[in-house]
Amino acid sequence: MDPEFIRELFAPFGAVTVKRMFGGAGIWSDGFMFALVFDGAIFLKVDDASIPDFEREGSRPFVYTRAKSKGRVGRASLSYWRLPERLYDDPDELAAWAGRALTVAQRKKLTPAARAKRKPSRSAQSRRR
Repeated sequence: MDPEFIRELFAPFGAVTVKRMFGGAGIWSDGFMFALVFDGAIFLKVDDASIPDFEREGSRPFVYTRAKSKGRVGRASLSYWRLPERLYDDPDELAAWAGRALTVAQRKKLTPAARAKRKPSRSAQSRRR
């Protein structure tokens, strides 16, 4: 997908940057990646609150194949869902969906993830001694 087309598509939302990555591209605004492009489709960042809206539109999650996975089985991403087709023709509503995706990206990046404490590795244990 042409980066210029993407910038024009998101123009009502605001300025975006398109950066090539992992066989696709990330779509960025204000230093946050809120969407990605892969195989000619755009996927927006989601959270538990926004997923039902994507489901109502008949959208599906981004599916990727891990290079080292046995049988190269596709895995669904819980973070990005396909942009509903009708939004390509509705710039104002696309801007609203993009704004929500940006808010999700900001919140996820700025909120520390709750991480379980793991046992230190043997090398870390030996350095402490």
